[in-house]
Amino acid sequence: MTALDFHWFLPTNGDSRDIVGGGHGVPVGAAGGVRPLTIGYLGQIARSAEQLGFAGALTPTGAWCEDAWLATAMLTEVTERLKFLVAFRPGLISPTLAAQMASTFQRLSGGRLLLNVVTGGESSEQRAFGDFLDKDARYARTDEFLGIIRALWRGETVSHHGEHLRVEQARLARLPDPAPQIYFGGSSAAAGPVAAAHADVYLTWGEPPAQVASKIAWIRGLNPAMRFGIRLHVIARDTAAAAWAEADRMLQGVSPADIEAVQAGLRRSESQGQRRMLDLHGGSRDALVVAPNLWAGVGLVRGGAGTALVGSHTEIADRIAEYAGLGITEFILSGYPHLEEAYWFGEGVLPELRRRGLWRHPDGDVGTGAASIPFAGVPAQAAGDHDRAALAAPR
Repeated sequence: MTALDFHWFLPTNGDSRDIVGGGHGVPVGAAGGVRPLTIGYLGQIARSAEQLGFAGALTPTGAWCEDAWLATAMLTEVTERLKFLVAFRPGLISPTLAAQMASTFQRLSGGRLLLNVVTGGESSEQRAFGDFLDKDARYARTDEFLGIIRALWRGETVSHHGEHLRVEQARLARLPDPAPQIYFGGSSAAAGPVAAAHADVYLTWGEPPAQVASKIAWIRGLNPAMRFGIRLHVIARDTAAAAWAEADRMLQGVSPADIEAVQAGLRRSESQGQRRMLDLHGGSRDALVVAPNLWAGVGLVRGGAGTALVGSHTEIADRIAEYAGLGITEFILSGYPHLEEAYWFGEGVLPELRRRGLWRHPDGDVGTGAASIPFAGVPAQAAGDHDRAALAAPR
């Protein structure tokens, strides 16, 4: 089986020990208290993710969070290897400018940019940014946009007169090396052909394995060479009981009023993927385990990715292996709070996946051995003799 890549998440909308709302019409802080966002805190998360062996980190886009391009550009200065999966909306920027920004980012970061293209599922939010196309037209524009960007990255001079975009004699003075990988998600019929034509990695939110398998089959039918990734939260602990106790604690921090308000907003979403998330729990606390170790509680008060893998480190490794068996090779993960949960997963689950041959640290065999503790395992008498000898030694 192909070795898997793991990415973490940068909570540019704030963090908490509880579930933090945001996205798809949900206001930030709709559930739980927010840990204040600073570049110092994001730097802590990014450095920890890099140390633990995550390949990259996703940064979201939208009115509910900080700008992904600016935030990640700052974080390149406090990290060395970590890649940044920058989410952006193609309708809000010219394709030539986006291609130039990507080229600059690649050159100045040492090739650490990945791009998550988000067509945009909420017309109300798109209009706030000056975009008045409907959903299907947005996908058609994304198709044109990515075609232009790909041509510019190949060094071509581009003149394009399309239905939605127009550029004349566009050309980059310096090309990105390498060209950033493009990650693309979308569950609607309009999304598939665009993903097949332009994406390197097709992303799905954390649906049950059978539903994920169906999506993979759909996209593979359009592009057999596509790679696949999945976006999930995680609650990983030493024991299953401890993990589920943490999930229950988070759920207790969510009021019925929060759930009602957030679900009402999410039901207005135009996103097919968001509807699929909502269908997993129906807005009810009563049946949140939607597949083995797959918990839909996050989606009660958070838009977008709404499911979490919950369980012992071994159980979560089992579920990851199951998704990998379907064809998923990239896992974009998060957990509350993002700093602490990175360590639970990185020190608990990743070593188990390494033992199974499913993962290796990007820096090689970093951290594979136990820490060396002086006198550990030395008989008490021997240790005492050593101490006495040291005291008696001439100074």
